[in-house]
Amino acid sequence: MDDGESLVSMNGTHVSFIGHDCESIPDFLGDTYGQLAKRLDLSFNLLRSLAGLDMFAGLEELVVDNNMLGNNLQLPQLPSLHTLTLNKNQISFLDFSKQKYLFPHLGVATPGLRYLSLLGNEACPNQLVSPDKDEDDYQRYRYFVLYKMPQLKFLDTRKVTSREVLEAKARGAFMRVVKPKSDIVSGEATSEVNPLPYTPLPRGSRDPRNHKGAFAKCRYVYYGKNSEGNRFIRNDQL
Repeated sequence: MDDGESLVSMNGTHVSFIGHDCESIPDFLGDTYGQLAKRLDLSFNLLRSLAGLDMFAGLEELVVDNNMLGNNLQLPQLPSLHTLTLNKNQISFLDFSKQKYLFPHLGVATPGLRYLSLLGNEACPNQLVSPDKDEDDYQRYRYFVLYKMPQLKFLDTRKVTSREVLEAKARGAFMRVVKPKSDIVSGEATSEVNPLPYTPLPRGSRDPRNHKGAFAKCRYVYYGKNSEGNRFIRNDQL
């Protein structure tokens, strides 16, 4: 116990347990600091879940950057939490429709949440970590998140504007990015993508093993008296 506590840094109500490669929250952390902590920093570990966080019932700020948290992340009821940063984890999918994922219950578990940051996750198409994305991709992501969580005042590094809230209310429901079928629970997409059920090619050309075209030598031989190049010219055109 003493060895574990020596790894903790505490400043008033701010508790830090950073960079210890833990895959889960140690029991002693909640037992010792759960009733005291207002801010908890668990960055640079190997956390795959936040089991044990229910011991920090009065938490106001939670920082879990640079961990292994994925799409199936669950939070306990934290009514006082206003700041949550999940930067550089393994959240690849924003799905507000299935209760087993983080975002459907986030508004219920954290009704006071005002600041949320997801930078460095695949689900957040930021140009700094996703060179193939642009500002339009990022803005659509913001509209979708704000459509579901209009109480947010800050999203990532930007303050939420009144115009964004209006746009999110009007169009946010249609901003969800459709992704290929993947292993959403683990956050790891499969490499196979199902082909579209239609094709602009004729039916006989759809199967590459049954195509109509081929390369071969022409069997045509001209036996006429005229030259090959002039055989299409009529006498009245000479």
